[in-house]
Amino acid sequence: MGIEVIVEGLTKSFGQHVVWRDISLSLPAGEVSVMLGPSGTGKTVFLKSLVGLIRPDRGRVLVDGIDTVSCSERHLYQARKLFGVMFQDGALFGSLNLYDNIAFPLREHTKMSEGQVRSAVLAKMEMVGLAGEAHKFPGEISGGMRKRAGLARALVLDPQIILCDEPDSGLDPVRTAYLSQLLIDLNAEIDATILIVTHDIQIARTVPDNIGMLFRGDLVMFGPREVLLTSEHPVITQFVNGRRIGPIGMSEEKDEATIALEQASEVSGSDAEDELPALVPQLDPSPGLPERKAVRRRQARVTMMLHTLPATAQHAILASLGPAGTAMDLPRPEPAMDPPTDGTAVDPPAEPASALPPAQPAATAPAKPRDRQGRWPPHWPGGPR
Repeated sequence: MGIEVIVEGLTKSFGQHVVWRDISLSLPAGEVSVMLGPSGTGKTVFLKSLVGLIRPDRGRVLVDGIDTVSCSERHLYQARKLFGVMFQDGALFGSLNLYDNIAFPLREHTKMSEGQVRSAVLAKMEMVGLAGEAHKFPGEISGGMRKRAGLARALVLDPQIILCDEPDSGLDPVRTAYLSQLLIDLNAEIDATILIVTHDIQIARTVPDNIGMLFRGDLVMFGPREVLLTSEHPVITQFVNGRRIGPIGMSEEKDEATIALEQASEVSGSDAEDELPALVPQLDPSPGLPERKAVRRRQARVTMMLHTLPATAQHAILASLGPAGTAMDLPRPEPAMDPPTDGTAVDPPAEPASALPPAQPAATAPAKPRDRQGRWPPHWPGGPR
């Protein structure tokens, strides 16, 4: 299974320019996560910070107990061996054929014999659909094949964490759809933790278990996919729906006057734009592949936090579970009380359970969801990991 990556208070600046500040999140072990954001928001810088290629100004990145921000070079090298990186343009050596490109990490970092190298390389090439293409050079293949060759090279050392930097860059929609399915299939086969940095809406809607978004130097949101895809946050709704109207402009941000003018225009109907569906089903592994182990782990994890999520996200999560999920009761707020006429003080009504954080997250588990008869759904995963 993949390894959890914990990011705490990460901040990075280049001179006077603050790329992002105080980023905190956790990439769940073995799950697929996506980081969204307009161009120039520091998504690639974030990936480089995870593997220690760029040193943040402050904060921590914990990988298998190693803080890649402050550790020694020896421990950093040890942590980096847990990562595989799929670069944005493939980053293949033009003078080497695909076989030698993919074999390069094995020859540099292991003492494997050429027979072992050959076996590993051919297995990874078959895994990404490049069987029989080992003799070709990067200049002789399509952009989609270069992406897959770069992914095979990222996989050849059997990493537990895979970072994909805009894997859809330069691909047409059909190749992007194939690549999306390939990433889900890989997660089913090797159960690695995967983080995809992208601005492609189709990948964000169909691939990840979790989604985050960077904007104006901040992490707007990170969590289960249903939370972001049903969010009404202005930045998120504009980006996810691919709309022109909203806080994001050609230079990433707009002034308040421009935003107000656009909103007025939208209300008047002179510049209305149709919205895409808020939520579509997540991709399943291809026929013949095993079920993703991450699915059940994620269900157990999300169930534990269900009461802390917005109501729209709660309904979307329960609906994804089928009849057993839709039959469950969600917490409802107490009815409002009329004020007394005799001047007696009355305690305010309790907040809805969905708005209350757990009192002791590390020690107290929230109540388990049950059906209307008070019974546990028989197929629901049992308890947290």
